[in-house]
Amino acid sequence: MLHLRELIHAGRPSDPTATATLSLDERRRSRLRVALDDGREAAVLLPRGSALSDGDLLRADEGDVVVVRAAAESLSVARTSDPHLLLRGAYHLGNRHVPVELGDGWLAYEHDHVLDDMVRGLGLTVEARRAPFEPEGGAFRHDGPLHAHTHPHTHEHAHDHTPAHDHDQAPAGGSHRHS
Repeated sequence: MLHLRELIHAGRPSDPTATATLSLDERRRSRLRVALDDGREAAVLLPRGSALSDGDLLRADEGDVVVVRAAAESLSVARTSDPHLLLRGAYHLGNRHVPVELGDGWLAYEHDHVLDDMVRGLGLTVEARRAPFEPEGGAFRHDGPLHAHTHPHTHEHAHDHTPAHDHDQAPAGGSHRHS
């Protein structure tokens, strides 16, 4: 069994010797046992919080380099030529903490007929399809769609860590509402 402990992010040169096709759920786990596409078994043993994206490379203790591929999954793809409707769809899905992949005029999420009905109700067209899924990583992930923020850094610039506004007081010029 290969022991995959080193993550080499996509775009860095290396010659892969094997491929691992993994679902989104598997790519979000830092510890798991996988079957490589050639049938060999491997253990992914990455630092806690690590996440993998399509094209990432994993180096095994034994020297092998494995390229990660995003597996085809059951998705809903919502389309519109209206940027405002696309923003509304992304907002409402994000408000439900649904992972979303964004593209030019479309968004994709794990297939769910209830969410499909909601998105259609907003005015987008929705189709089901099987495709690799690479959702956005979220506001606090800076190294790509799913990569954890693990590199050391310093804060040499001045900034304030207090909230932008106090939720107990209304902003100037109007009332403050939560919906």
